[in-house]
Amino acid sequence: MPSRPTLRILNLESNQAAIGLLIILLLIMGANFLMYAIARGLARGGDSRWMSALKDTLSKPMNTPAAQSMDELRKRVEELEKKRPD
Repeated sequence: MPSRPTLRILNLESNQAAIGLLIILLLIMGANFLMYAIARGLARGGDSRWMSALKDTLSKPMNTPAAQSMDELRKRVEELEKKRPD
């Protein structure tokens, strides 16, 4: 039979495990509620400013130097193809 200090340690460890499990479950439930709220807001088509700003940001093309260089190259190739005799 385990001694009293051993039982106390086992009881403490099981309490900590239960608290940890409870925290994880609350985090999962909170994330699910947040996703539900976002999906419901999108389905209703509400005019939320942060959602429209996010859509605008994600749909805007990247304006980096590499993208500008590729655009210039694409235009130059199109010009050369137009000048080329068939």
